[in-house]
Amino acid sequence: MEIAKLGEFGLIDRLTKDLTPRNGSTLKAVGDDCAVMHYPDTEVLVTTDMLMEGVHFDLTYIDLQHLGYKAAMVNISDIFAMNGTPRQLTVSLALSKRFSVEDVETFYSGLRLACEKWGVDIVGGDTTSSYTGLAISITCIGEARREDIVYRNGARNTDLVCVSGDLGAAYMGLQLLEREKSVYYGQINDLQKKIAQAKAAGDEARLKSLNTQLAALNDFQPEFVGKEYLIQRQLQTEARGDIIEKLRLAGIRPTAMIDISDGLSSELMHICKQSHCGCRIYEKELPIDYQTAVMAEEMEMNVTTCALNGGEDYELLFTVPIGDLEKVKELDDVRLIGHITEEKYGQILVTRDDQEFELKAQGWNPLQ
Repeated sequence: MEIAKLGEFGLIDRLTKDLTPRNGSTLKAVGDDCAVMHYPDTEVLVTTDMLMEGVHFDLTYIDLQHLGYKAAMVNISDIFAMNGTPRQLTVSLALSKRFSVEDVETFYSGLRLACEKWGVDIVGGDTTSSYTGLAISITCIGEARREDIVYRNGARNTDLVCVSGDLGAAYMGLQLLEREKSVYYGQINDLQKKIAQAKAAGDEARLKSLNTQLAALNDFQPEFVGKEYLIQRQLQTEARGDIIEKLRLAGIRPTAMIDISDGLSSELMHICKQSHCGCRIYEKELPIDYQTAVMAEEMEMNVTTCALNGGEDYELLFTVPIGDLEKVKELDDVRLIGHITEEKYGQILVTRDDQEFELKAQGWNPLQ
């Protein structure tokens, strides 16, 4: 169905007709000029992300359901990075005419899966037309007690630097997807050139064979065997609310925290800049999955560089007081990778052979 047949309000009604608020702070969700929330005893956290087709995602290799899931998760992740609890979410879409009502419903199905996982209410948004593809703007609202909020500026000398999960897999997944996309379109372009040549030569038999080969590319199968984890890390982003829960249960309050969207180096430098400190992290301690290492070798890339600068891991990078060392060691899926130093010592990577290099922010820059 064409979106124009439903109109803006008809589309909103169709997408939100069975949404039921699950948070007490949600007084009014979709249906009025504004959503209404009530937070009497806690601080309100608000984060916004915009995702643009061709800049942040490519619909050649991400389907709309995964895109909806990822769009929600990257915002929910920001709330967790402040040691907060996500509660509400608004979503605004700019859609070109190539998208149908069913396409938007598929996007919303992914969005709702992500929200259901973390108990987040969808409370509003907007839709409009676009001449340049799909644009997504999402705002997530959360809450936290004032004393529980963790900023980027709280790291202190001798604090431990920790990271959840593993690094570089999402980036290597992106490289793999881009490679297979290049192979696919390379084959199409090659066949189209040969078809043009066959037409010019009047070679009907060859023309028929080439058109058959071109049609067969509809069943193109990318080479993902043994690399499924990398694809999952790129397409199915997960916000690490489980790590926040583990920290709370262990009685650990991070002194500074950030989620890794643009690469470990960039995020660590944000913490150091705002905390007026330096750091030393150790290459041998960086958590890297086996598939990431294999893929980096296959593509002749340095796996440490990928782990430091890849981005889109959405793991949590945080610092804790040195007195919490034993508690940190007991946490599953958390790795101690270094420590905070005085600002004058800079931000240093210590390699496996004990050489020291200054960290550089080489991660994702959305304005390039």
